[in-house]
This record gives sequence, C-alpha cells and structure tokens, in this order.
Amino acid sequence: MPMVVYADTSFLFSLYAQDANTARAAQFVESLDAALVLTPLQRHELRNAFRLAAFRRDITGGECQKLLDTFLGDIQAGVLVETPVAWAEVFAEAEALSAAHTEKLGNRGFDVLHVAAAAALGANVFVTFDARQKALAVKSGMKVRP
Repeated sequence: MPMVVYADTSFLFSLYAQDANTARAAQFVESLDAALVLTPLQRHELRNAFRLAAFRRDITGGECQKLLDTFLGDIQAGVLVETPVAWAEVFAEAEALSAAHTEKLGNRGFDVLHVAAAAALGANVFVTFDARQKALAVKSGMKVRP
C-alpha cells in the first residue's frame, strides 16, 4: 500500500514560516519518500494563515509574499501534490467524527474537516503539531507524525 501523507495547516505553516516547530517539520519532510497531498482546504487555510500573520505583524508583507511564492514553487516542483477530494464524502465523515469525538476531544470544525479529508483520501499518515487534531487522527486509525 503506498504511503499517503496528509499535513494539517499547523504542520504546513511550520514548514514554511519560522516558528518553534520549523526544524522538526523540515526534517520530517526530508525523510519522506512520498509527496504531501494538498487539498483545496489546505491550500486556502495555509495561504490565509500567511496573510493573517502579516495582518498580526508577525511577518512583513514582503515576507508573506515570499512564503506564498515558496509554497507555490513547492506545488509546481511536486513537493506538494494537488489532490481532488470528494467533498460530500469529507463532510459526511466530518459529521461522523464530530458526533463520535468532539465532545470528548474538543476539536474545532476545521480540524475535523482536515482529518475527514485525510480519511477520504485514504491517508495512512497524518502530520500535525496540534494535540487535539492528533488525538482525532489516531481515533480515525491513522499514524500521526512527526
């Protein structure tokens, strides 16, 4: 079975922007023999996170544009592979995950959508730095890294 790796936005942000988890994110990606899948949800949320960091003045507008350009370059280079997803399946899975686990784990809606999208794509590895999302991905039967 081929390895399908889904990275949530916390991981992707750390991969591109400098934060406490950047070194771990880069090391993990360098160790992979597979590309990371990329859904429209991940693409949107990461690009928005870069822009939000600029709004908050955590980074400059120029730094934001460099992050957006680097991200696009990695898509073009195949580091990230844009992957279509069946959204009706994702939302059905998200509702099932939410009903089964949110009251116990405290997951946000977007976190549930990411795990549901990974499940719909047949991901067997989920990468995140978010503890609650990690717990949900484990409950969904995926290996969680880094």
